[in-house]
Amino acid sequence: MIETALQKVVGNFSVELPEMNSLEEYVEFIVPKIRPWGEDLRETEFYSVQGGKPWLEVRDDPNFHEAVLHFFNEGGEYLTSVDGNVQRGKWRLLEGTNKMLIELGNKSELYELAFLSNAFFILRKHGNPDRKRKRNYLVMGYEGYIQGLEWRDYVELLFNTYRDKHRTFRTILILVVVIVLIIALFSVR
Repeated sequence: MIETALQKVVGNFSVELPEMNSLEEYVEFIVPKIRPWGEDLRETEFYSVQGGKPWLEVRDDPNFHEAVLHFFNEGGEYLTSVDGNVQRGKWRLLEGTNKMLIELGNKSELYELAFLSNAFFILRKHGNPDRKRKRNYLVMGYEGYIQGLEWRDYVELLFNTYRDKHRTFRTILILVVVIVLIIALFSVR
């Protein structure tokens, strides 16, 4: 009976990722939950390191088969590699904001930080979300961490950031409840 009650309590705290149709839907669901544990763009050591940190782009498009890497190098150098074909550009932060301007060729795009950690880097294109626009997010993961994963596996790893924090909270809560129950039992005697 106690085991069944404990299973019900633990079951109420379990965190499952709901089924969704697109990478963008998952990003919009997960990012608000994990944002408190993310970094800011001014903490460049998370995405820009000496020699370059390769960020592999993730998309849910079934026709997307290219390996697209993004490098945000020191000094504002931006490199993008599509199956080994490299283009140079520039990146810079807009001071006092969590916004990044990326210039590539004759094109400049403004992004806002959605989430950043050692393993995940998600930028949201600035402006009103546009369903006609192909992509509202530039979704990337550290190449050494996500290489070979499908986009749904990436989403699971991203959600694990939340799941792990939630699990820690749940464990602490259960311990506190058990301690309170033990104290209550001994104080009754």
